Amino acid sequence: MTNMSVHVSMWGTALRRIPRVDKKEWDGLDPISQWLIATRGALFIVTAYACLIGALMAWRVDYFNIWKFLLCLLGLVLAHGTNNLINDYTDSVRGVDSDNYFRTIYGPQPMQLGWWSKRHQLTEAAVTGVLAVACGLALIFITHDVRVAWLMAVGAVFVLFYTWPLKYLGLGEIAEVAIWGPLMAGGTYLVLTGTWSWSVAAVSVVYGLSVASILMGKHTDKLSEDKKKGVHTLPVILGETAARYTNMVIVAAMPVLVALYVVLGWIGPVALIIVLGVPAIVRMFKFYSRPRPVERPKDYPAGLWPLYLSHSAFKTSKVVGGLFVLGLLADTVISHL
Repeated sequence: MTNMSVHVSMWGTALRRIPRVDKKEWDGLDPISQWLIATRGALFIVTAYACLIGALMAWRVDYFNIWKFLLCLLGLVLAHGTNNLINDYTDSVRGVDSDNYFRTIYGPQPMQLGWWSKRHQLTEAAVTGVLAVACGLALIFITHDVRVAWLMAVGAVFVLFYTWPLKYLGLGEIAEVAIWGPLMAGGTYLVLTGTWSWSVAAVSVVYGLSVASILMGKHTDKLSEDKKKGVHTLPVILGETAARYTNMVIVAAMPVLVALYVVLGWIGPVALIIVLGVPAIVRMFKFYSRPRPVERPKDYPAGLWPLYLSHSAFKTSKVVGGLFVLGLLADTVISHL
C-alpha cells in the first residue's frame, strides 16, 4: 500500500468512527488524518444532515443550487470542527479534562495528551475557523444578502462561546437545538432560496432535538464529574431523575412535532415515516425510566461503559433522526413527480 493509500484509508476511517490511537500511531499520521481525529470528524455527518434538511426544504419550492449547497456544507463542517477544537482547548485549560475518563472515551485529545502544544491547538482552530469564515464570506458575496452575514455572526458566537460560558450555564443543550435546527437548516434554506422561513425553522427543530438528546444523555452520564468541576450543564441543574425524564420528553416530541407539521401542511404525509422509530423510543425509555447504574451492569458491554444513557440516546436519535431525514427526502421526491 502506498503512503497516499494509507492516508486516504485513515481519512475514511476517521469519518466513519473516532479512531483510538496511541502516541506512536499519532506521530505517523498525516496532518489531515490528525485534524479529522482531533475534530471528531465522524460527527460531521450530524452537520451534513442539518444542511441537507435545509436543502430538501428549498428543493420542495424549486430552489436548489449545487455550488451554494456545497459551499454552505463545507463552511458548516469547518465551523463544527472549529468548535470542537476550541471546546477541547477551553476544557483542557480550565482543568475539566484532567483525570476525566468520560472525555477520553470519545477518542484522543492531542492537546490534553501532550501530543499537541496549546499553540498548535489554537493554530489548528484558527486555520479551520478562517476557512469557515471564507466560505461564509463567499456566500455573502454570491447571495448579496445581509441576513446571511447575520446568521454567520450568530454562528460565530456559538462556535466561540458554546463551551464557555453557555455549557457552564446549562444552555448547551438549548444551543444545540438552535444550532443543528434553525441556524444550520434554516440558514441553508436562506442561502438557497433568498428567503427566511419560520416554518422551515420550526421543521428543523425536530432534527435539532435529536442532536440535543445525545448531548443530554452524555451530560447525564457524567453529571457527577461535571458537578465536581463546576460545569453546570442542564442535567447538573435539573438533577439526574429530572434530566432522564426531560430527555424522554425531547425524544417523544420528535414524531409528535412531525405529525403537527403534516397537519399544518408544512411537510407532506410521507414524513410520518418517523413513526417507525417509535419502537426505538420505547427501548430508550426502558433505559431512562430507571436510575443510571453507578457501576457497569454485568450484561452491559465493557467497551461502551461508562457511556450508558448517551449511548442509548445516540442509537435512538440515529434511528428517529435518520427516519426524519429519510421522510423529508421521500416527501420532496414525491412532490416533484
